[in-house]
Amino acid sequence: MYRSHVLVCGGTGCTSSGTPKILECLNEEINKAGLKNEVAVVQTGCHGLCALGPIVIVYPEATFYSMVKPEDVPEIVNEHLLKGRIVQRLVYDETKTEEGTVTSINETAFYKKQHRVALRNCGVINPENIDEYIATGGYEALGRVLTEYTPDQVIQMITDSGLRGRGGGGFPTGLKWKLARANEADQKYVCCNADEGDPGAFMDRSILEGDPHVVLEAMAIAGYAIGANQGYIYVRAEYPIAVKRLSIAIEQAREYGLLGKNIFGTGFDFDIELRLGAGAFVCGEETALMTSIEGNRGEPRPRPPFPAQKGLFGKPTLLNNVETYANIPQIILNGPEWFASMGTEKSKGTKVFALGGKINNTGLVEIPMGTTLREVVEEIGGGIPNGKKFKAAQTGGPSGGCIPAEHFDIPIDYDNLISIGSMMGSGGLIVMDEDNCMVDIAKFFLEFTVDESCGKCTPCRIGTKRLHEMLDKITQGQGTLEDIDKLEELCYYIKENSLCGLGQSAPNPVLSTIKYFRDEYVSHVVDKKCPAGVCKALLSYVIDPELCKGCTLCARICPNNAISGKVKEAHSIDQSKCVKCGACIEKCRFGAISKR
Repeated sequence: MYRSHVLVCGGTGCTSSGTPKILECLNEEINKAGLKNEVAVVQTGCHGLCALGPIVIVYPEATFYSMVKPEDVPEIVNEHLLKGRIVQRLVYDETKTEEGTVTSINETAFYKKQHRVALRNCGVINPENIDEYIATGGYEALGRVLTEYTPDQVIQMITDSGLRGRGGGGFPTGLKWKLARANEADQKYVCCNADEGDPGAFMDRSILEGDPHVVLEAMAIAGYAIGANQGYIYVRAEYPIAVKRLSIAIEQAREYGLLGKNIFGTGFDFDIELRLGAGAFVCGEETALMTSIEGNRGEPRPRPPFPAQKGLFGKPTLLNNVETYANIPQIILNGPEWFASMGTEKSKGTKVFALGGKINNTGLVEIPMGTTLREVVEEIGGGIPNGKKFKAAQTGGPSGGCIPAEHFDIPIDYDNLISIGSMMGSGGLIVMDEDNCMVDIAKFFLEFTVDESCGKCTPCRIGTKRLHEMLDKITQGQGTLEDIDKLEELCYYIKENSLCGLGQSAPNPVLSTIKYFRDEYVSHVVDKKCPAGVCKALLSYVIDPELCKGCTLCARICPNNAISGKVKEAHSIDQSKCVKCGACIEKCRFGAISKR
């Protein structure tokens, strides 16, 4: 038994910030202090507060150390682990009390309103140790399913829970499983979509890195429910830590007899293989994903037939994403009523979001469906930096839309978001403030979609390219009011005629920004101004003669010699020479230069 456990975040974010070196230093210093048999160092998955990484938590005190550097490790070991004195300077501010003590991280604004179901083990257990997963109730749901329930009873439990697909479409999970079971075949497959491609989204990656066994257990349960004995996890190769931990988990599960032949002695066979994707966004679409697993170019197929009828290798196939599977064992163990008690009438349970953009607490959050956007941004997310105003939030990535400030209090669920022209998507939530140009935001997502279109159908291949060209024309100050009308018309054409979900949803960022921020589009084409000061072609850098002290610093750093003036006299900018790089405004110490 160890008297202390030191949990070190081993998610991608903290790893890139230096976790490997911290782990090395911890083990070295603990050995030096003679604490090897008293203190255990555990590398976990993501804790959620990515903005504070690298994160180190010491139990049983639950002391939360943030932004830890290798040079801080000796002090943590010698003061905290050896002498029992908390290193106050490294403690996360929100866990400190006025009395000088430390409270649980669960009492902070970031965690207080969260309810972790899919993320329950992330940041808690060592993802590379199957025993730790089993110790938290792991594989108990699989054992119960195989020994106590019929496949139809399992499907009924999932149906009664109200769980909907967390990959973006929100299709009822129980119904999908029922359809896959109903189709008789000599071979069926269970697939997991871990090809998370939305910009700013990393929910599935974090579950795979922090709790890989939960996905394996859920897929085995699904295999039993629909009558399949083979599973495939399609994960992008850009997730090396997730791939490594999944590989370890699969081998461990096979060694324990939890994958393979005759699981729990029930005669049920089920095994899982990994398939690595090459980073194509379109392979997140179910039929394109299956085409890629088969070894072909990842392009979508017309539907029907749906995968439940004719999917992978032409056989009935069940496909859910990582987060959907992560909820399954807990539904089995706690009952469908428990899961259905969370969320809203039509959107049950919780949803994991990756908070990013203009927000203080970037990271992963898991909240009950129905939590308002304001609560997520202002309370859990800690608000917007530098006192800026909330302008919009983009949900659903390139397939979603922008939620403006007028809908700041909207409860987040599938139907509410669709009703205002956005969508849940896989869970990326990008926050924007007053300094963001909404035309530029739409252009950014269209640029991504153009690059990621597989090119199979004309509406998507050519239509998205034309949309991007029109948006570029507008941001260059060359657009007209007619162009805005053409944008809308083309958007609806692409939505109605594209082959798959990528093309059908590609116009959403354009339509939502035109709907809620049309005045910005008009300003770009009529006034030839970008209200947010983002679109370079429409900007002018101007020096206020009243504020300029004539220090000459701006003139000295201007790359194009566009600034002139004598020492101690007001300077001016030659607009014909200015390349709008912004170097002058960054260096001016008197606030004399502004964008107009």
